[in-house]
Amino acid sequence: MIETTRTFTPDWVSPPGDAIADLLEERDWTQAQLAERLGYTTKHISQLINGKAPINEETALKLERVMGSTAAFWLRYEAQYRAALAKKEEENRLKGWTSWLESLTSQRIDESRCNS
Repeated sequence: MIETTRTFTPDWVSPPGDAIADLLEERDWTQAQLAERLGYTTKHISQLINGKAPINEETALKLERVMGSTAAFWLRYEAQYRAALAKKEEENRLKGWTSWLESLTSQRIDESRCNS
């Protein structure tokens, strides 16, 4: 029997904030409690969770101290998230070109039929 493997390529992007939200839920903490422990505003914590504010080195170190994961984990997750966002944005930008190219190709085929 031949076994094939498929590469998992999700069409969604998960911000590091998803992990933060999961950890808050596990610990039964509110965003306000995490904000107090990290020395940030509740608004900033909300932005972290929603992927609006990036996790920098300082934030990663604070998350390591308070949440228990390593700073390297948080920085790697952030980098992967931002790279995936950039890739999705590029794909969306290129989709616009695809429809334009398809219309151009159709137009040229029509013109060549008329000239034949």
